[in-house]
Amino acid sequence: MQVFKFGGASIKDAEAVRNMSEILKRFPDEKIIIVVSAMGKTTNALEEILHLKLEDLSIDTAIQDLFKYHASIIAKLFENDEAKTLQLLEQIFEDLKIKLAEIEKSKYDESYDSIISFGEMISSSILLEFLVKERFPISKIDAKDCIRTDETFRDALVDWEQSKKLIKKVIESEFTQNQFAITQGFLGGTKHGKTTTLGREGSDFSAAIFAYCTNAKAVTIWKDVPGILNGDPKKIKDAVLYQELSYQEAAEMTYYGASVIHPKTIKPLANAGIPMHVRSFSSPEKGGTIIHDCKIVHEIPCIIIKEKQSLITFKLTDFTFITEALFGKIFEALNRHHIKINMMQNTAISFSICVNDDLHRLDQLMNELKNDFSILYNKGLELITIKNCNDSLVERMRADKEIYMEQRTRKNYQVVKGV
Repeated sequence: MQVFKFGGASIKDAEAVRNMSEILKRFPDEKIIIVVSAMGKTTNALEEILHLKLEDLSIDTAIQDLFKYHASIIAKLFENDEAKTLQLLEQIFEDLKIKLAEIEKSKYDESYDSIISFGEMISSSILLEFLVKERFPISKIDAKDCIRTDETFRDALVDWEQSKKLIKKVIESEFTQNQFAITQGFLGGTKHGKTTTLGREGSDFSAAIFAYCTNAKAVTIWKDVPGILNGDPKKIKDAVLYQELSYQEAAEMTYYGASVIHPKTIKPLANAGIPMHVRSFSSPEKGGTIIHDCKIVHEIPCIIIKEKQSLITFKLTDFTFITEALFGKIFEALNRHHIKINMMQNTAISFSICVNDDLHRLDQLMNELKNDFSILYNKGLELITIKNCNDSLVERMRADKEIYMEQRTRKNYQVVKGV
């Protein structure tokens, strides 16, 4: 058993979907669980639709555009035989409209999960129909019935024991006659049948969950890059490919914001000793990067650029020192609103944190703490982290834009900058 994950870029259009099927044909003797993200930029489109709905603005054009995008993919994949799949798409969009009519503004996180989850439901349905047409022995698994979570909407916690039981039961049934099973990334479900999500870009984590719960031989993440590099090749011209990484080094890179892997992905794989491959869907013959239990330690600098960041500074106006009790109040509020710190720094009378831009959660946080602190807020920034830094690279990263916060340790450097 192996687990393959295909992200939005790898199934963004008909050509990409056909390429995915060609990749699957390269593994004729393997049983494979296929975990898929929403197609292309569908998640962003659904977020915009939800935003419009919550602002009482018209969503008709946005929904129509999203429908047309998927319908055009279906038309190219099925040519003159698209009627059945198009009818399926129409039904899913009718369900989406019903859900949009039911959302409650006071339950933003729950509404988010119920709406955004449609992206993966659409992609898995279209891909199943196409792979059946191509004569793949395949069935579909509903991730909401397999990955059991709590009700922490938008960043749900996995019930590993229950999920393992559910996944094992489904896998034993589905793979009796089939070689493949396709399922949705990013999604889970509560014991009461509510849809949850595992955090933005959480499909990698879904693949790790299925691998852990089935004791899979390996996980492969198919990406639009040749593997894991020491920098984003779109921004760092001389980026170098890592042939292999230890679980520990990969986990550290994801902690600092390396977008090629979801942060929660490594732990379950490391616990079970399951290797993970990161490979290029455009060059599937190449090996890419393997993450496994090894002793390799890389000394070359690694540059991680995390965009869409906010900087929040909490100050005391009467020049009182920030005590442990006041730190505790801030951290308790951060935990309550499910906000993760990417970088922090304190002085005697102030405490600054760099976090992901999340207007809804940050507004709630600042409203809760505004009576205790004077709060300064900057958004639309970027956080740059250099592992194994050197002086010339630090100066290069400091150039051009305004610096809001920075710090350096023996090996690492971080800076929050304007864009």
